[in-house]
Amino acid sequence: MHGGDRVARVLERHGVRFLFTLCGGHISPILVGAKQLGIRVVDVRHEVDAVFAADAVARLSGVPGVAAVTAGPGVTNTITAVKNAQLAQSPVVILGGATGTILKGRGSLQDIDQLALFRPHVKHAASVGRVRDLAPAVERALRVAREGVPGPVFVECPVDLLYSEETVRGLYGQMGASGAAKSLKGRLLGWYLRRHLDRLFAGAAGEPPEAPVPGDGPAPPRSAVRRGAALVARCRRPVLMVGSQALLEAPEAGELAAAVERLGMPVYLSGMARGLLGRAHPLQMRHKRRKALKAADLVILAGVPCDFRLEYGRQISGRAKLISANRSREDLTKNRRPSLGALCDPARFVRALAERVGAGEPRSGGRHRSKWPDWLAELSQNDREREGEIDEMARRATDFVNPLALCREIEAALDNDSVLVADGGDFVATASYTVSPRGPLSWLDPGVFGTLGVGGGFAVGAKLCRPGSEVWVIYGDGSAAYSLAEFDTCVRHGLGLIAVVGNDASWAQIAREQVEILEDDVGTVLLRTDYDKVAEGYGGVGFKLERPQDAPEVLRAAKAEARAGRPVLVNALLGKTDFRKGSISM
Repeated sequence: MHGGDRVARVLERHGVRFLFTLCGGHISPILVGAKQLGIRVVDVRHEVDAVFAADAVARLSGVPGVAAVTAGPGVTNTITAVKNAQLAQSPVVILGGATGTILKGRGSLQDIDQLALFRPHVKHAASVGRVRDLAPAVERALRVAREGVPGPVFVECPVDLLYSEETVRGLYGQMGASGAAKSLKGRLLGWYLRRHLDRLFAGAAGEPPEAPVPGDGPAPPRSAVRRGAALVARCRRPVLMVGSQALLEAPEAGELAAAVERLGMPVYLSGMARGLLGRAHPLQMRHKRRKALKAADLVILAGVPCDFRLEYGRQISGRAKLISANRSREDLTKNRRPSLGALCDPARFVRALAERVGAGEPRSGGRHRSKWPDWLAELSQNDREREGEIDEMARRATDFVNPLALCREIEAALDNDSVLVADGGDFVATASYTVSPRGPLSWLDPGVFGTLGVGGGFAVGAKLCRPGSEVWVIYGDGSAAYSLAEFDTCVRHGLGLIAVVGNDASWAQIAREQVEILEDDVGTVLLRTDYDKVAEGYGGVGFKLERPQDAPEVLRAAKAEARAGRPVLVNALLGKTDFRKGSISM
């Protein structure tokens, strides 16, 4: 085996099904070794999208996503996606190529201090120095990425560790051949190279060692579950919030959904937890969350920190009891100290709490009676009122297509088995209020970093994980330009997905406040670009939507093309509304 084979064997044993990459000589043996073991190598058009795709796979499968990128610019191009994965607590492993061990620091092509670049943004960064250490380094990376608070890990794999010993000795032999037998300096160089190579390949014969595959996330303390149950027993107006961290153990999403239902509390879902209870569960609330949190006497945060999304904890009444379950000690007490903090996997805490407090016998259909019917009715009425307001705004005429009306049409068009990828500002936030994910693990957004550009990579990863599902990318026209080149990847790999670009010729989320406060639209104006033609240029299918009455037929046609394995882009020209006025986050 060469070094690339060793890396690939570890990936295969840990259940890695896809390896995302943009090719480079530094990493070629890893790609070839992975392909020979049946790992699907997916080559994208930008290294950042390789990591975004790996991130999506990690979120949807629970198995760390893996990207291999070449040295220097290949590595630096990933940083935004790596930082996004760190803040989203997503287990991703980045295998970075590097110059040969003997040339490091000597001015070789694409040689930089890659570890210094990555250390602030990953859980662990390491450079491998000998062939026999390749497999253990990758084993450790896959373990560290998953354990505790998940996150990205970087492993630098120098090129002379990846090719066969015969090939590497031949290349180094050429370096020392000139004058080796005629001068003392030449003979010393030859001796030094042979000694370096002997150390490089020492102990490399035979099979790499195997390490155990990591288990589940940390269990909740029994005392925390007992105290939490006592608080639940005394409350009259509870609110449960479930966030992305509660879905880190993706295969157990169904068990978490059952536990939420058994608790019987009104629940607000965010991030990867969207869709956990399906499309229209009576416990799930979508609107007027701030009002509910102010009125609640007990708030349970399952994998949700008190960051800007909760106004740094100010949305929760100071009189309410607060239970927080989180894998991160920092997030557990961020901005607001809980009445009860459980440092553990939040999904396991919710499941343990549900087992302890229950909610009586299930009604027909398997659903449990809630202990708080009046409180549920009050919040449900709030939801219905807001939905009525949205319906009224969706009926208003605008130039081109009303974005709310388009979101209503997307909602009607979605298959029950679909995945939604959110990449943008104003239009995407509108969709998040009006389009309902159909089930668990069916919503992908960047997370707390708010990164534009996740769409192409996330969509590629999602379609590979769920080949039989509809995958929709909801783009803003600003964000779409970051990753439209991945339509080429989708065409080459036969990935039929649907992208809808909300084209209002503006960075609208910024323009709303900038124009009002500073009275200048500088930097926020775009054109009504023919993004549909861009998709066609990459080999996909494009539709332009200019009239609201055409939306149902255009979306039907897009779905048909995607089912046939062709990526589709709907360029929807949008009119202006004030639906999200005053909603900028900083």
